[in-house]
Amino acid sequence: MIRLLNFFCVALMGLSILALYHVSERTRVTQMELTKVNRQIREAHGSISVLQTEWARVAGPARIQELAQNHGMSDTSSVQLSSFDLLPRRGDAALNNSPVRNASAEAPQSSVAMVRPMLAPQPISDQTGF
Repeated sequence: MIRLLNFFCVALMGLSILALYHVSERTRVTQMELTKVNRQIREAHGSISVLQTEWARVAGPARIQELAQNHGMSDTSSVQLSSFDLLPRRGDAALNNSPVRNASAEAPQSSVAMVRPMLAPQPISDQTGF
């Protein structure tokens, strides 16, 4: 009986050793995978910071201003429609070269002055009728 009990204890000890070895190996493999993923995360953070720096350089206002000037764009103000008087009446000729057809036409100084009062915010009491 004692021999049988000793045999089961030794067998149980052997199975415990194998189970602990298996857990130890899985822990080691998982640790290696974690190290690999952490390295990839650091590389991705490095790439992101490089891309953010490059974006800040490319999208900087000074560079955009320089590109706009190199391609013939200027700082002049333009107005698409400055008043309803510029719209053609029903039955009139087509919009051949009128300022309405050319959406980036520069507005004369007098029509810009007419547009600004129209764009001014109105008091809330006038809008609701109270």
